[in-house]
Amino acid sequence: MENNTIEMALLEPEERELVEFIFSAIPATDRGSLTADDVLFVLDAMDDFLEEQGLVKVDEATGEMEYLDGEVDETEQLNYVLRAAKEDGRAVSGVQIQLIQDAELQYGIEHGYYEEE
Repeated sequence: MENNTIEMALLEPEERELVEFIFSAIPATDRGSLTADDVLFVLDAMDDFLEEQGLVKVDEATGEMEYLDGEVDETEQLNYVLRAAKEDGRAVSGVQIQLIQDAELQYGIEHGYYEEE
């Protein structure tokens, strides 16, 4: 995984584990030029979407995020992230974003953050 960036070095161990899990879950044939920074960007954009939907509460003093119960429209989230990536000049495809979404969900299920449907 291409993760020799300052941003990856600044991640908490659990966040780094998540990014590494996601990156390794994406088949090499779909990875293309995707980097760890791209995965971080997509995860941040997914959180931005949730915040706009009222599904995340951010403690302004600590920056801690609390995820609230609610349904996430994955198609709307995908489109939101695609727009954000395009605006940022990133060459991240819809397939890659979907794979990141799927891997993040799987990680969350395996670590007890989400319930399997």
